[in-house]
Parts: sequence; structure tokens; C-alpha cells
Amino acid sequence: MKKVKILNNTAETKKKTGISRLLEIAGEKRGLLILSGILSVISTILMFVPFAAVYFIVAELLKNAANPALSDMALIRQWGLWAILSLLGSLIFLYGGTMASHIAAFRILYSLRIRLAQHLAKLPMGYHTRQSSGAIKKTLELSVEKIEGFIAHQLPDLIGAVALPVIMLGTMFTLDRSMALACAVPIIAAYLLQSIVFYGEKGKAAMKQHHDALEQMNAAGVEYVRGMPAVKVFGLTAKTFLSFHHAITDFRDWAVEYTKFCKRPYIIFMTILTSILSFILPVGILLLSRQPDNQAFALTFMLFLVLAPGLSVPMMKLMYLGGNMRLISEGVERIDNIFAQKPVVEPEVPKTPKSYSIEFDHVSFSYDNQDAATRSEALTCVAFSAKEKEMTALVGPSGSGKSTIANLIPRFWDVTSGSIRIGGVDIREMGTEKLMEIVSFVFQDVHLFYDTIEENIRMGRRDATAAQVIEAAKAACCHEFIERLPQGYQTKIGEGGTYLSGGEAQRVAIARAILKNSPILVLDEATAFADPENEAKIQEGLRTLIRGKTVIIIAHRLSTIREADQILVVDGGQIVETGKCEDLVKQKGLYHRMWEAHMDAGAWALSKDQKTKVVNAS
Repeated sequence: MKKVKILNNTAETKKKTGISRLLEIAGEKRGLLILSGILSVISTILMFVPFAAVYFIVAELLKNAANPALSDMALIRQWGLWAILSLLGSLIFLYGGTMASHIAAFRILYSLRIRLAQHLAKLPMGYHTRQSSGAIKKTLELSVEKIEGFIAHQLPDLIGAVALPVIMLGTMFTLDRSMALACAVPIIAAYLLQSIVFYGEKGKAAMKQHHDALEQMNAAGVEYVRGMPAVKVFGLTAKTFLSFHHAITDFRDWAVEYTKFCKRPYIIFMTILTSILSFILPVGILLLSRQPDNQAFALTFMLFLVLAPGLSVPMMKLMYLGGNMRLISEGVERIDNIFAQKPVVEPEVPKTPKSYSIEFDHVSFSYDNQDAATRSEALTCVAFSAKEKEMTALVGPSGSGKSTIANLIPRFWDVTSGSIRIGGVDIREMGTEKLMEIVSFVFQDVHLFYDTIEENIRMGRRDATAAQVIEAAKAACCHEFIERLPQGYQTKIGEGGTYLSGGEAQRVAIARAILKNSPILVLDEATAFADPENEAKIQEGLRTLIRGKTVIIIAHRLSTIREADQILVVDGGQIVETGKCEDLVKQKGLYHRMWEAHMDAGAWALSKDQKTKVVNAS
């Protein structure tokens, strides 16, 4: 099979970092960013015109200081008009540059999130189990948001903050090199100090710690919110929920240490930048004392005194933008880390099975397959066949490998060795889209999205009509309770206090699978925790769902699989027994012990007079 090219692979992303990588991510939106930059430069140049106007007006007045009436008033008015027009033009070009950067930013934000979501959907489940949802959420939301904010607001400022000092210093060097050097030396010294401190190894390490601490706090916060029922029951608070408390205190400690790390360099930097006049004044006074009658130099000296304080503003802006650039660079790196993850390999020429039987051919699998020396196999040499349109049940103790077998069929993970075939075709030679078309999965833990009931069911088939959705709901025995909801099928889950019980949610999931109508169904038994009323409704929906399909069912209640065509008993990652229910009971093996425990559990009841024997079904 040919491996697909991975978007933004590791070899490519290592070549570029920071702004250059950000521009690469911008892709086709780079033209808008260039336009924004050009407009920002023009705006900056126009902003310098009023300074030039002041210079020429003062020069004209000084030339006729003895008799101001002789001054060329037309020239003065002309420069005054140019100053006003250039200021207005500067604002117009600044607005245009800001609009271009905002449009580019929003398009990049949309494109980047779509690409990230699509790439995450293509990654194997192993990546999602290794990564905390809080860390992924931070990258998808905060890192992308910061990039959007940087492009929309700070990139035009950055270009202007670079262009203005370059223009001003260029003009200064043209007028007088000595005073221009006196102006440039403190700026160079201040930024050299900032580069050494913040862009050195310690500065980069501190920024990485910031993102790590923020990710840990996000992950712990998500866990705290998700575990709110347990938090309430056990009377926990943010302080007693230790992982959350530790994550917050770690972030606080990092912030304090980073503040101490930045304090002294920041003070020195600010002192130097705000003291540019202190460097110019001695040089200017010294030069003026040598030629006190030089009116032209006096005028130049005055211009330097006017321009020098104006250099501090863009320089300070560059400092703040530099801090944000470090955050952006780290965020871009984390986005690239997601893009660098290898997705499930797609075949060059996908194959389509002619039938829907399932065959495991000596399959071995390990969840932790990155370190061959330490990994432990979840499945070892599993081999069986599930015939088309028949039900195959998987039973066994907790942790025996039942769910692993089921999860390998829709290729949530790739096998370590061996192969899985559907209709004689290796699932790795089928396209993921086609595989998802022919396999439906009903999980025990149902996830309903924050959307209408109709859209949650329509996820099974996006082109389904409203009538088909209702038909599927009726087959799953959930039409009646949906009709009782405030807006019926248009009721949004979670909105206005509308929540479904576990059994109702399970029936919606079954309706989703009925609508999809895939020929293969992988079913993690839906009635495991249902009450009697919901269990009857769910069983009725399941009978409709499994009709004429190849079914793999993970059984928790052995009574629900008595009619299965084949029962596979899984223990320790291996299939230890195979057969029908009656045959397996007679074998006096693991299934027999589980059946006895199941019968004992069915007769279990609370009693005031005697202790009840609790039988472990595993």
C-alpha cells in the first residue's frame, strides 16, 4: 500500500519556525497579508510627513527670524496642508491594512481549524487516548485564537513598528551621523539585551513551561467539570480535587518565577528606551558648542529632539510584540506537532468487499506499540470467522480484550500483526470512508451532540429526509418520547434543561444506526445499565437494527446472547472457547462458570436477616 503524504510533515516543519512558518500556514491568504503589510508601510511613511512639515516650516521661520514677515507664507501653508492630508491618508491606509489583515486572519482561523479537525479525525485512536482532551482543546482554541489575534491586530502594528524607526533613523543618518549614532546605540543595546534574555535557551524553556502548565491546567479543568457528579457526591472542591489544584498552583508558581526572571531585564530595557534623549543631548550640545552660530545645525538638533522621543513608542511596541511572537511561535509549534502525527494510512487503490463476513487472521495487537521492549499485548494470535448475516457474541471477564476486538473492526487502531478481512478484503486495503459506510458502531456510552434530536439521528445518513429520520426513530422505539419534547425533533439536547435519560439516549443512538443501515454492526451491549422499561424498548429497537446484518456484539448479560449463532469466550487477549450457548455450558469451562455466576446474580436480593452472597461474574 502506498503511504499518503502527510500535510506539513515533520521534515518540512523543522525548516521554518515563528513568523516564517506562520506565513507558510497562511497559504493562499498570504496575498492579503502582503497587501496589509504594504498598506501599513504606506501609512507609516505618511505619518512621518507631519514631522518633515514641522522641520521645513521651522526652517523657513528661522531663516527669517529677524523679520518673520518675510517668511514664505504660501510655503508654510502648503506644508501645513500636506501635514493634514498625509495624516488623513495615513489613517485611511491604516484602516485598509487593518481590514486586509482581519479578513486574512478570519479566513486563516477558519481554514486552520477545519484542517486540524480533519487531521484529528484521520489519526488513530491511539493518539487520542495518549493525549488529554484539555491539551487538544487548548491547541484548537487558544493557540489558533492567538494566531488569529496576532495576524488581525499585531502583524500590521509589527510592520509599522519596524518601518517607522527605519524611516526615522534613515532620515537622522542623512542629517547628522553623530547624533543618529547616539540615537541608535541605546536602541541596539536594549534589543540586544532582550534577545539574549528572552530568545536564549532560558527564555525558550520558560515559554515552553508556560504552554505545558496551561495545557495541564486545561486538562485538569476539563476532568474536574466532567467529573462533577463525583465531585458533588464526595464533597470535593477545586482545592481538594488535587490534580486540578496542583495544576493551578503549578501555573501560579511558573507565573511568579517568570515575572522574577523578566523583572530586571524589563526595567533595564524600559529605562534605556525612554532615555534616548539622554544620549542625544550631550552629543548635540557638544557639537553645537563647537559651532554656536551654525543655524542649520541648530535646526537639525531641534528636529532630533522632536523625533527622538517618538522612537520610544514603536520600540516599546516591538517589545510587546516580541513577547507575543514567542507565544505565537510556541503555539505554531504545537499545531505543527498535531499535523506531524501520522494519520491512518489510506490505500492507493481502495478495494470494495463483495460480501460482509468478518475474519480475524492470527491478529495480535498492543496499545503501547511505541516501545517494543516494554509493551504488553492486548490480543495474541486471535483467529475466528463471523459469517455474513449472523450474530457473533464476545464474552469474557473485564479487561479480557472484548472491546479491543470490536474496536479493531472499524480500524480505530491498526493491528500489530496478522490481518482483519471483510468479505476477503483486508480492511487496510479499504478506504476509511468506505469502511465507515459498511460498519456501524453502537457504543455503550452514547455521545449526543449539542444539536437537535433530528440532526443527532441524521448523523447516520446526512442526506436522509425528515420522514426517514422519523421512520428510524419509530423503529428504535423513541418516536413517542421525542414527540413529548418541547419542540419535538427540533429540540436541542441540553438547551432549556432538556436532557435525555441513559435509555432514551441509547435509543436515539440505535435510531442513528438504523438510519445508516450498514451491513455490519458492532454492538457494545446497550442494555447493560438500562432499567426494565427502557431495556424492553431498547431490545425491541435492536431486533429491528440487527435484522439481516453481520453482528458483533459485546455481551455483558449472557441471557441476551442465548440465540447467538456463535459465542467467542475471550480471556487474557485470546479466544479460549467457541460455540453456541448450550454447548459452552456443557464444556464446564470459563463460560460455564460465567453462566453459573449470571444465574446466581439473577436470584440475588437484599435481605434483612442474612448476608447476601455476591458472586463475581468474572
